[in-house]
Amino acid sequence: MDYLFLDEVSWQHSQALYHAACYLNREVLLILRPASPYVCVGFHQDARQEIDLMYAAANQIPVFRREVGGGAVYLDGNQLFYQLVLHQDHPAIPASKSEFYKKFLTPVIETFVKFGVPAQYKPVNDIMVQTRKISGNGAAQIADCIVLVGNFILDFDYEMMSRVLRTPDEKFRDKVYKTMKENLTTIRRETGGIPSTQDLAAALVENFKPLLGMMDSGRLDETLLKKAEEVIDRMDTPEWLLAQERSRPKSSQVKISQNVWVTQNIHKAPGGLIRATVVNSAGILTGLHLSGDFFFYPAEQLADLETILIGGAFKYDVIEKRISDFYVQNQIESPGVEPADIARSIFSL
Repeated sequence: MDYLFLDEVSWQHSQALYHAACYLNREVLLILRPASPYVCVGFHQDARQEIDLMYAAANQIPVFRREVGGGAVYLDGNQLFYQLVLHQDHPAIPASKSEFYKKFLTPVIETFVKFGVPAQYKPVNDIMVQTRKISGNGAAQIADCIVLVGNFILDFDYEMMSRVLRTPDEKFRDKVYKTMKENLTTIRRETGGIPSTQDLAAALVENFKPLLGMMDSGRLDETLLKKAEEVIDRMDTPEWLLAQERSRPKSSQVKISQNVWVTQNIHKAPGGLIRATVVNSAGILTGLHLSGDFFFYPAEQLADLETILIGGAFKYDVIEKRISDFYVQNQIESPGVEPADIARSIFSL
């Protein structure tokens, strides 16, 4: 298979190229970074709940929603991305997503170590230096391919990341900033310097070869570029960005009558944060919207899960069983998120 070390590309292409490779069913390792900053939200996130969209627009910071789960991130040229696209039936891919992360993040960890960063794997999909995260990673199935995306954080703008997130007030924002600095680190912070992106890319390619075999340096051809432009046309739109608002009740619906309640609950599972907006109408679940920074495979079936729960009794044991049955019937994987976690988010337990 080919690898493409592109270094700086437009912010749009830093997301569109791996999506395009998936749609073309092309196995490739892309290594690149965005030429300008932007914010990227996870597939299951509600952008309006997670990001201060007015601040981002006023400061000309684009916001993009990817087809990979996980959380909102501020991205810029101080982060070198790796984007590995493999056919879903590639013989090196393990059966479970948890094992996939462990196996395919090993070359990334080996690359960090080569440059003096004592990185270690932490399930489900984190790369840590002691208690601090140094790389954000996610995987998804897009078309007939499995994609792993992640980054080498060379340096980081903690202030901007805390600013673009939606928070209730400045005091809370200050807490987010301080917590982020305590729990997110960088190569510069750990080693006192930043290696060249070319050296990082070369080391990463070598470390992937034991898993993937020989890899040739490829080029950015017209077919991949054309498909990437199609991705941009479809995904760099308000409609795509705000698609997770599909069933979230508007604020005017919060108080409907004495027997109807609308609540928004947050549950933190090992695999991520789950937001549940719930409508309970006299003991019947009549509305549900799930979002958050978790991973759910196949991703499109999260909406189907919402649908099968609506109309049933608003009872914990009934809803948990429906979720568990749905997982079995549809072969759902959500690393670090169990059916009980989703049920707890619905009932704020």
